[in-house]
Amino acid sequence: MTISNDDDLKELREISRIVANTLAAMGKALEPGMTTAELDQIGRAALENAGARPAPELAYSFPGATCISVNEEIAHGIPGPRRIAAGDLVNIDVSAERNGFFSDTGASFAVPPVSRRTERLCRDGRRALWAGLGQVGAGKPLAGIGQAVGRFAEKNGYTLVRNLASHGVGRSLHEEPTEIATWPERSERRLMHNGLVFTVEPFLSLGANWAQSGGDPWTLYGEPRAPTVQYEHTVVATTNGPLVLTLPG
Repeated sequence: MTISNDDDLKELREISRIVANTLAAMGKALEPGMTTAELDQIGRAALENAGARPAPELAYSFPGATCISVNEEIAHGIPGPRRIAAGDLVNIDVSAERNGFFSDTGASFAVPPVSRRTERLCRDGRRALWAGLGQVGAGKPLAGIGQAVGRFAEKNGYTLVRNLASHGVGRSLHEEPTEIATWPERSERRLMHNGLVFTVEPFLSLGANWAQSGGDPWTLYGEPRAPTVQYEHTVVATTNGPLVLTLPG
């Protein structure tokens, strides 16, 4: 989507605020012993109370309001009877629609007590995201995002999952530009234009290079298996740089 007027921006800001606040509420509620289905229900209630509809259900008939991935699962985990335990690494991905506008956000949470290695991975996952966001702006190359994330990962001894990309968002959950690499990609030649709306969502890992499917149609696992985090914002490219929409408030 390309924002063309103030009304569009207002609507995008509102749905982005809703998904950001929903993610924050789910992260705050996360505790050992609860099931991922119970955590998902908290997210569903927050979205519905704000007048929004869960995008995975709406767009893809996903069996849940949010995607919740635990430990070896790195994306698109189905909420269900799995119980969260102390020390788990839990990724929550929240996307929703309101008044015809979509927004998408996500974060990984370490359930205490956790190792210093896991704490560092989460901290650096957020840093990798902001390294990529720092390259967003009208007229800039999309490739700059992946190059910045790649430099950060290499400097700090991480790998990047290279088949889960960022994407356009706004009027639908996934739209042009598709397959925005959050790793160095020499073939990327596209430029960002003013008002372009998309996600930035690197997957930073302690060894995984790829995502692969498992025993159901949705859940993805790291290959090779390794602790992996994902942090995601919806952003607008402007002449003044990135306008990050999915901040709670």
